[in-house]
Amino acid sequence: MAEFVGIGYRKDFGNAFLECAEMQPAFIEVAPENWIEVGGYWKNELRKVADKYPIFNHGLSLSIGSPDPVDFDFLEKVKRFQSEWDVKIYSEHLSYSKCDNAHLYDLLPIPFRQDAVDHVSERIQRVQDFLGRKLVIEIVSYYTPVAAEMSEVDFINAILDKADCELLFDINNIYVNGFNHNYDPKGFIDSLDLSRVKYIHMAGHDKVSDDLIIDTHGQPIIDPVFDLFEYSIGKLNGPVPVLLERDFNIPELTELAQELNHLEAICQNVWK
Repeated sequence: MAEFVGIGYRKDFGNAFLECAEMQPAFIEVAPENWIEVGGYWKNELRKVADKYPIFNHGLSLSIGSPDPVDFDFLEKVKRFQSEWDVKIYSEHLSYSKCDNAHLYDLLPIPFRQDAVDHVSERIQRVQDFLGRKLVIEIVSYYTPVAAEMSEVDFINAILDKADCELLFDINNIYVNGFNHNYDPKGFIDSLDLSRVKYIHMAGHDKVSDDLIIDTHGQPIIDPVFDLFEYSIGKLNGPVPVLLERDFNIPELTELAQELNHLEAICQNVWK
């Protein structure tokens, strides 16, 4: 069984997940929105998985950068779900996904500005106070900056400091952003407040042209991202959980297990 690396649990896996001897993750991750108030067959299936593996949450709709008020009715459901399932980590995206109660079904970038730092930090603090736990925010991929007045890394560091929250270190997103916006991902990582890293995501992407990569989570992880992962975890003070994400074009579990085991071998080499 893996010690450091988990996988996103999907209904697509079905019974095969628990029956696959090769797939032995350290934990599973689920989006709470997909499971809150779910009962019957699928709740029983999740219970079987939860009896074997710790559960982490990666949210989709908190919309921490939104101009709308924080949705405490939704957060109350999240809080109950996390209590029921003994959720270890709750992560969300440093982005926004709804406005005027219209769900945009995408993760849109927040302007890299001081007023946005203040706005987002205050919202994160309110969420943390309500849930009684630290929020782990993810560095997201984006395809155009919006009215930027500071660098991306300074923006992220400022929020981590002011909100006193934790960081979801998505290595593929940093690679994608570095490629699309022509910066050195290692230099970005060197400037990031790595003391805040609580959790890591790893995934694949699609290169759609010579100057554009789309973060799809629909392909295997490529070697340069594995290399950046090894570089990154070597700079941390110690081990943190690592997730293998695969949301589309899901292969056989044995193939995913090989990718998971590759990540686990890197973790063992660096952290042991």
